[in-house]
Order: sequence, then structure tokens, then C-alpha cells
Amino acid sequence: MQTKFAKVLIANRGEIALRIMRTLRRLGIESVAVYHAVDAATPFVAMADECAEIFGETPTAAYLDVDQLIDVARRHGAAAVHPGYGFLAENAAFADAVAAAGITFIGPGSDVIRLLGDKITARTFVGERGFPLAPSIGVDDDDWRAQLAAIGYPILIKAAAGGGGKGMHIVHSAGELDAALASARSEGQRYFADARIYCEKYLSHPRHIEVQILADEHGHCVHLGERDCSVQRRFQKVIEETPAPGLDPALREEICTTAVAIATAAGYTNAGTVEFILGDGGEFYFLEMNTRLQVEHPVTEMVTGIDLVEAQLLIAAGEPLPFAQHDIQHRGHAIEMRICAEDCDAGFIPATGTIALLRDATGAGVRIDSGLCPGMAITSAFDPMLAKLIVHAADRDAAIARAADAAAMQVILGVTTNLGFLQRVLRHPAFAAGEVHTHFIEQHAEALRRPAPAPERTDAIVAIAALNEPGFRRLVYDTPPLHAAIGAWRNT
Repeated sequence: MQTKFAKVLIANRGEIALRIMRTLRRLGIESVAVYHAVDAATPFVAMADECAEIFGETPTAAYLDVDQLIDVARRHGAAAVHPGYGFLAENAAFADAVAAAGITFIGPGSDVIRLLGDKITARTFVGERGFPLAPSIGVDDDDWRAQLAAIGYPILIKAAAGGGGKGMHIVHSAGELDAALASARSEGQRYFADARIYCEKYLSHPRHIEVQILADEHGHCVHLGERDCSVQRRFQKVIEETPAPGLDPALREEICTTAVAIATAAGYTNAGTVEFILGDGGEFYFLEMNTRLQVEHPVTEMVTGIDLVEAQLLIAAGEPLPFAQHDIQHRGHAIEMRICAEDCDAGFIPATGTIALLRDATGAGVRIDSGLCPGMAITSAFDPMLAKLIVHAADRDAAIARAADAAAMQVILGVTTNLGFLQRVLRHPAFAAGEVHTHFIEQHAEALRRPAPAPERTDAIVAIAALNEPGFRRLVYDTPPLHAAIGAWRNT
């Protein structure tokens, strides 16, 4: 691929920075990394062609400092900035600042980010053009309580600028309403500096279906199929897959073409994701549009063979998409597991620690997107997601088996993770049957609890911990019972 970009600054960190760098390196484009001191010894800094330290009262504040990022881009001669996801990826002011500096922002224009990044304006835009919307109301409307009575309970309260499950509350009765409204407003202000909220009709067991689109500056917009992101906890995704299991082909086509129509109507360019809620009866409603690369983009790459970061670079350089809708082929089934530092049996609370031992899963059809390394401190400074484990196979059954095996093979010691929980989800009969919805984890909570450890598992934990001590390594690997215990532990 030929682009006008000789050098790209990545305004992000960790696994997504590394993932972007891999594509840049393959294309012969130099990368510039920014890093806070806590990330100085991590893999994404080591892999970058150039790097610059950034500063802030907190690590997060450093990565959100627009002026510092622009200054680094200028000093290092970066022709473009890739925001990754999170941090400033959907910040219209950042996109404006990048453009004002004469640098290309790899993403949609700031006007489109403003239109679609705000859930209330996005819903108004979509509804006015006749696209399907769940019944909803603005809480600041004069007669909103009367409108609420017409919609009926249960309802879902959302922060207008929300994301990642923050500012979202399910309300089942009028007695819960005022407290939920106050909490949603407070969270919206705290996390997004925006206290505006709205309510929409809540579907009891919906599925979360999203569509990956690509649109260039020449009027071409295509979809790369849908992803099912229904397995969630606290409104945050845990497992994503494509294609969505059990989706009627005609309904799949309708959802995907609707996504393209929404993006086209908005004048969207670059990569984006249109998200929908799917009801039991096949009715689907617009949820939101994410104006960035998604965390779960690898599953789409696995089934289509299209590098989405490469496509983003091509579009940002002003080039037309090199393929039309009929050229896009989907092969097999892909599943992504989000590996998080959290205690699943204690309400998914974030965990901290230091990576003592790291062994990545390997094998045919297995991909690991990770920014981890031994000795790395896992703190509360950033999101608890550590890495993404992605698999591809010929069909869904084979992909589930491969995913469970890969999760069992992946070893991260020194911090509590959800790897065991992911295996239990994947091996649950309801998941295998495709009976997924946004309350899957709550519905099957008891079955998904961690079982009491067997004695051999305890032995294995001791043995694996010893692997970091050079004097014990040969003892462990030359002692068959201990080596076998490690295998038993991995498959627990």
C-alpha cells in the first residue's frame, strides 16, 4: 500500500499501540510512541521506531494531554496520528487540534464525531431519517414523565456521552427512578464531564449486534459483516464473535445494510461500528455508532482477511477502498476473549499485581493481542483489560473448542485474571447452543462460579510460581508429576 504517511504517531498505549505498530512496520511506515513513565519498560515502547515521554498528574492525564501529543507529533515529524481506541479516540476537539497542526487524523472528521459521539444527537439524527430506534425520551423534556408512563417499565437510563457501561442503569419500577437518575447524572459528569441523560425502553433479553463499516472519501461505503457482543458484564463486553450465531440470513443482511445506510447518511469516512440491540422477535434498534476502531476488530479481520488498520491508513490518505461489497468474503468463525485483571467471583472487581510469569497461547488459528511483559506492574491507573485472545476455525463449534483450549493454555501469573471464567463461559452448554444475550452471565452466574481447587491444582500453582526462580525451573520441568500438574491446572 502506498500512502503519503512516512511516519505516524500513535496516541495510545499497550496492546492497541503494538497492534497498530505491526501494520505500520509491515507497510514500511515509521511509528512514534508516546509513553508515561509507568510504561517506560513495556513492549510497545520497545517496538516503536521513535518514542517520547509525556507527563501528567496521573498516567491517564498524560495520555489525554492534547497539547503534549501535538507537540510530540510536530517535533518528530509525524504526518498522521492514530488514536487507537479509548483515551482521545472519539474526542472531536483532539481531531480538530490534529488537523489545525497540519497533521492527518486517522479517523472520521470532527463534525461527524460530534454528531455521532453524543448519544442524544446521534439518536435524533438516526430517528429523523427513519431508521429503527427503541422508544426513548429525553429526561430534560417538559413532559418526560408522561412520556415515560407511555413507554412503561423496565427502562434503561443512559449518559448522553457515555460508554463502557458507565452511566447506565436499569430501572424496573417508579420507586427506583429518582435514585437511578441521580446516579446516572453523577456518573456522566464524573466520567464524561456531561450530566445529560436519557431513557429508552429496556428489552429483557436482547442481543448486542454490531456492524463493522469502512467508508472512503469517494462515496464508497461497505460493511464487513456483523459481530455478536452479547456476552457482557456490567454492560461491558467479555466475549465477541463473528458471525453472530443463529442469525437469519435475511435479518443479517437487513441489519448490515441499515448500518451502511446510517453511515452514508452521516457522511462518515474511515472505520466505524454501528451498534444495534436485537429483540427476541427479530426487531432491531439503533444503539450507537462508535467513531473509531473497536476493541473487538480482530474477529472481523480473522474472517475477512482485511487488515482494518491498513484500511484506515488508506482512507486517511485520501485513497479509495480497493474493494467493493461483493469482493468481501467471510470464511469460518472467529471468537475474541477479553483477558482482564479482575476477580470474577467478587463482582468483577479490578485486580492489581505484577506479572510474574507470562506464557502466551500458540497454535494454528490463535492470535494474541497483548502489551504485557514479565515484571510489568498492573495497577488501577488504566482499564483492567490486559490482552485479547482471538481464535479462528472452520465453524463455530471448532472455534469454541479452540478458544477454550487457548484460554487454558494462556498463563498469566502475578495478578488475578478472568481466564478461568472465560473457559467456563465457553464450555457452558447454553453458549455452545448460541443462546446468548446481554444477561447471559447473570442468568448462569451460579454455573459460572469458580469451583473449589483440587489438590493437584494447588500443587500446580506452587510449581508454576517456582518457574520464575531459575534454580527451580529444571526441577519443575524434569519432574513429571509437577509437569503434569501444570497441565491439569491449565485445564481446570
